[in-house]
Amino acid sequence: MDIFILRHGKAEDAGPGGSDADRQLTKRGRDDILAVAHWIALQDLHFDLIAASPLARAQETAAIVADVLGTPERMRTWMALVPGGNPDTVCREIGRHPDDSLILLVGHEPLLSSLVSRIIAGDDRAGIVMTKGSLAKIRNYSFTERPSGELHWLLTARQMAGTGEKRYGL
Repeated sequence: MDIFILRHGKAEDAGPGGSDADRQLTKRGRDDILAVAHWIALQDLHFDLIAASPLARAQETAAIVADVLGTPERMRTWMALVPGGNPDTVCREIGRHPDDSLILLVGHEPLLSSLVSRIIAGDDRAGIVMTKGSLAKIRNYSFTERPSGELHWLLTARQMAGTGEKRYGL
């Protein structure tokens, strides 16, 4: 199973009395994620599932990707992807899907970097940084005794926006 992990785009600040959960993407955030979504499409990636945190900025990020790929029906909300969530809970959710699945997870820091670290190193100390709009690919994910997999790549939104052609092996 291959897992793709996407951090939401740049979001607006919470206004006075505003809720963190309701923060939406800024124009730049939407533009960056649109560029990421087009890059994903250029790579011929087709996800069996696009799972997103219930927070507005993650839902909006996932919807942009799903719309560009023409697969809005594959979007699901996972409470496990909320900020401060538990990487092992996310791994158990992933494990409920067939081994040949391609899954895109859309969420927040610090959960996403902890999740990548947990999968590739067995703990939270790998020093992974997921900037806004960054995308990681983990190959050969499995959950037997513990989550495991190989970090194949981690790209920033800027790197994906700067590549106009399909790149072999990504």
